[in-house]
Amino acid sequence: MLTSTIQLSDAVLTELQSVGLRLDGAAAGPAARQGGAGPTDHKAVRVGDTTIMVPVFSAEASRSPYRAGAPDVLGVAELFRHDEPVGLISFPKQPRFYAGVSSDGVPFWKIAQLHSHNVLATTLLQNCIRYNDKTTSCQFCAIGESLKNDRTIAYKRPHHLIEVARMAMELDGVEQLVITTGTPATKDRGAKILYDTVLALKREVNIPVQVQCEPPDDFGWFQKLYDAGADSLGMHLEAVEEAVRRRIMPGKAEVTVPYYMEAFKAAVAVFGRGQVSTYLLAGLGDSAESLINISRELVAIGVYPFVVPFVPVRHTPLAAHPGPSQAFMAQVLAPVGQLLADAGMTSDTLKAGCGKCGACSTLKSFEKKSAPGALAA
Repeated sequence: MLTSTIQLSDAVLTELQSVGLRLDGAAAGPAARQGGAGPTDHKAVRVGDTTIMVPVFSAEASRSPYRAGAPDVLGVAELFRHDEPVGLISFPKQPRFYAGVSSDGVPFWKIAQLHSHNVLATTLLQNCIRYNDKTTSCQFCAIGESLKNDRTIAYKRPHHLIEVARMAMELDGVEQLVITTGTPATKDRGAKILYDTVLALKREVNIPVQVQCEPPDDFGWFQKLYDAGADSLGMHLEAVEEAVRRRIMPGKAEVTVPYYMEAFKAAVAVFGRGQVSTYLLAGLGDSAESLINISRELVAIGVYPFVVPFVPVRHTPLAAHPGPSQAFMAQVLAPVGQLLADAGMTSDTLKAGCGKCGACSTLKSFEKKSAPGALAA
């Protein structure tokens, strides 16, 4: 049985998320996520008391300097970099709720997935108005892949989530639920279907919930979502420089950054500081300066900027696009972590959502380093 006490540095964890991990044999296991909405082509990896999502199926991961050996009976495996041992990692077991089936016969694992080790996540509409048109689709998106491969269903109804959430909380200690959706062809951009779902869910299940959608046409939806029981809201910029947005996500770029900023202000007025968040995908082409500057603006408004390394996903136009380097991520994450610590708006203050989970980025560790009283490295 593996018993090494070597600790992995934040630099190693950040690089792992950027370049991915090669798996030996049984290490891949059934819990690795392939295709679909993000994080996809990832596997949860536990280091000490920290869980991160690491790419394992991307083309870049197949060339990674990091390799995990076969795990022992406890799921612990040795981690190698260029075949030199650097420490130990472990893989969370497949959640027990995956064995369940809904009242209308849908396997629970097709309804919602376990992210990290205690987060339940689902995509209500497993398609997007822009996805099937190359002139409008986000070039990094694989939302249709899991549906095409029969690993999910097209629409998750409220009773599906009620049944799954109950069992996931009972059997696997799930502590929060993230509900996102593909964007429908309606002006509310998914807010209404989220509202209907959360309203029904929260009547039956007491679990913190983050909802995620694009900014709706009517900011009155924010109050409706909050009143329905949503604890936090995510509206994801992904990229910020106009040229990058037009190239990478031409359809979504029609919803301008200034409009997002107005939506953020309106949402913070309802949900409160730190309970509204956005994804920033580092490595799509935005400069470090742009990512830091927009993060500064967002924090000032009261929005949590969840800076995540871009991961190329198979079967997308950006499948061969390289992920960001560890040095680039550190260049961005260090000042953003400082901004969040200074504002008292760190991931642990979020009620629910991707930022609270934090497994898709090492931003949490940079927040801790920047917190008052933190020891200098």
